[in-house]
Amino acid sequence: MSEKPAHIVIIGAGHAGGTAAALLRQYDFQGPITLIGEEPIPPYQRPPLSKAWLKGEADADSLALKPLEFYAENGVDFRPNVRVEAINRADKTVSLSDGSTLAYDMAILATGARPIRLSIPGADLAGVLELRTASDAEALKSALGPGKTVAIVGGGYIGLEAAASARSLGADAIILEREGRILARVACETLSTFFQTYHEARGVKFQLNAAATGFSGKDGKVTGVTLADGRSLACDLVLVGVGVVPNEELAKAADLDCARGVVVNLEARTSDPSIFAIGDVALRPMPIYDRMFRMESVPNALEQAKQVACAITGRPAPAGETPWQWSDQYDLKLQIAGYPFDADQILVRGDPAGNKFAIFHLKGDQLQSVEAINAPPEFMMGRQLIGNRKPVNASKLADTSISMKEVAA
Repeated sequence: MSEKPAHIVIIGAGHAGGTAAALLRQYDFQGPITLIGEEPIPPYQRPPLSKAWLKGEADADSLALKPLEFYAENGVDFRPNVRVEAINRADKTVSLSDGSTLAYDMAILATGARPIRLSIPGADLAGVLELRTASDAEALKSALGPGKTVAIVGGGYIGLEAAASARSLGADAIILEREGRILARVACETLSTFFQTYHEARGVKFQLNAAATGFSGKDGKVTGVTLADGRSLACDLVLVGVGVVPNEELAKAADLDCARGVVVNLEARTSDPSIFAIGDVALRPMPIYDRMFRMESVPNALEQAKQVACAITGRPAPAGETPWQWSDQYDLKLQIAGYPFDADQILVRGDPAGNKFAIFHLKGDQLQSVEAINAPPEFMMGRQLIGNRKPVNASKLADTSISMKEVAA
C-alpha cells in the first residue's frame, strides 16, 4: 500500500508563497498544496505598486505571478480572503478565519511584513495611507493628481519612489524625514545626497530633521502634518513609509524560535522540522557574511522559495546567491548587491554628476556591497566579487579606465 502524499499548507500568498507553490509543482511534488492568502487576488509583484501601478501602467492581472487558472490547473487549492488564526503544532493543523481547520504534513510560513503604523494623533484620519498591497496602491493612485499635495513621512526607497510617481502624475510631493538625511538607515551619504538633489530638481520638497508628531484634519479627513518643532504643513493626503515589521505573530504563538523574524536554517526550516519560513518574515543565515539577517526583497523571496522547494522534494540545495535589490526612480535604476556590514572604506567609481556611477563598500580588500546607479557592469561584476569573496584591488576599482571585467579577473 503506497504512502499517502504529504499535504503542504502555505500560509501567505505573496511573492514568496506563490513562488514556493509553483516551484513545488515544477520540481514534481505530487501531494496536495493549499495556498492561503488574506488578499482577494492571487500572488503578485509588489515592487511596481509604488511605480507602474501608481502611474496607471499596471494592474492586478499584469502584475500577477501566474494567471488565476494556473493554481487550479496545477492542483493548488488557492484560498483568497482567508487568514490563518493559529498553527497547532501538536496535531499539525491550522485554524482559519472562516472557522475551518486544515491538517498539514508540512507548513510554509510566508506571512511577509507589514508597514509600521505611527501612534500619533490623527493617524486614523481618512487620507493617511500606507503602501504595501494592491488595494493600498489603488487608494493612493485615486488620491493623487494635479493640484494635490502628498506629504510622505519617511525618506526611504518606498517614499522616494512614491514621490517620483506623484510628480509624474502632476501632484506636489514633500518628504518628511526625521533623520538628518534621507535613506539614512539603508544607504551612504553620497547616495542620499545624489537622490535628494535629483528629486529636488524635479520639484520634490524635503524637510529633514522633521519628525511628524500628529496629523490634523477636517471632517474626518487629513489636511496637514504637525512637526516636532511646532510647524504645521498643509497637504491633501499623507503616505506613511517608515519601515516594516515582520508578521511573526503566528510563529511566536506557536512557540517557534523568533528574533525579529522567524529563525530558519539554509533549508528555510524553522525550529519545528515540519514548518518552514520564507521571505520578509524569515531571519536567515547569510554565509558570505557569517551572520543571520532578515531581508526584505524579491530576490530573497525567490531564493528562499527555491530552498524550501528543494528541501521538500529532496533536490540538491540551490547555490548560494549574493543578495540584491533595486529601486526605480524617474529614469534612474539603482541596483544594490550585498550589505555594507563592517565596511571600513567607501569608494566611488564614476561621476554622480553624470547620473552613472557606483559606490563600493569594502572591508579590507573584500567587497561587501555595491550601490550602482545606471551602471549595470559595476552591479553585475560587483555582485560576483561579493559572492566569490576574492580580494579586490581598490585602486583598480576606482579607475574607470579599467573595465570591471579586468577588476574582477
